[in-house]
Amino acid sequence: MVKLNDDALDAIFSALADGTRRRVLADLENGTASVSTLAQPHAMSLPAFMKHLRVLEDAGLIARAKDGRVVSCTLSAKPLGAAANWLARYEKFWTGQLDSLARYLYHEEEIHPWKTDSPPSSCGSSDALTPPSNVSGEPGRTRKR
Repeated sequence: MVKLNDDALDAIFSALADGTRRRVLADLENGTASVSTLAQPHAMSLPAFMKHLRVLEDAGLIARAKDGRVVSCTLSAKPLGAAANWLARYEKFWTGQLDSLARYLYHEEEIHPWKTDSPPSSCGSSDALTPPSNVSGEPGRTRKR
């Protein structure tokens, strides 16, 4: 079993928890992009957007490089691989649990089949299928001071 650094995983999942940062990573799938290009579709100030880039960089998900006045960002896939490996362990667990549940339900269906011969009950009311009215009644008494 691979021992993953908990602090690194915390940083990765924390970075991925925000929609803005996930969109930045999606934009970087196409290749390197400048900070101004990445910031353009987001309705926030450049300093606020730079904070998002800092979180991604601290998690190791992006790398920044400066060429003259232009700062470019590149996607780093290695940390995403570590997160995917961690998730894969739990995917195996939940797949096993769901398979076990499916076997149990199949077994129960074989032993106690559902009765489909009788129509569904209507609770004894002819208005059971009519949705309730949205009209409110008369106003109630008011409290006088």
